[in-house]
Amino acid sequence: MYNRDFTPDFITQLKENEIFVFGSNLGGFHGGGAARVALEAFGAVWGQGVGLQGRSYAIPTMHGGPESIKPYVDEFIAFATQHPEMKFLVTPIGCGIAGFTPSDIAPLFKAALDIDNIILPRSFVEALTPDA
Repeated sequence: MYNRDFTPDFITQLKENEIFVFGSNLGGFHGGGAARVALEAFGAVWGQGVGLQGRSYAIPTMHGGPESIKPYVDEFIAFATQHPEMKFLVTPIGCGIAGFTPSDIAPLFKAALDIDNIILPRSFVEALTPDA
């Protein structure tokens, strides 16, 4: 069960060991939304659309529906599990430029509910735990 803080609505700085998790495209063209913030403030690399880069982690969301995003979310969850020394602040990936809703994307993060170093947006947690 999720019993920790939510990702802040606006992230302008990170504490030590915090990682900014954002929605990307496979080409790593970080031109808008959270991807642009990651590029300008948290070390995202232009041309790298997946994984850890600087103090950010890219999850592609612009190449299809939730079923095509799921393998990348699973890869992220596995990475976060292997790196408990890091705290991952997940933005509402896919819910901006990509055009999905929290109810579309949140189920992909169900396994993250019990992983203490993954911090989810309130909208994802509410979509996953409607009775809470």
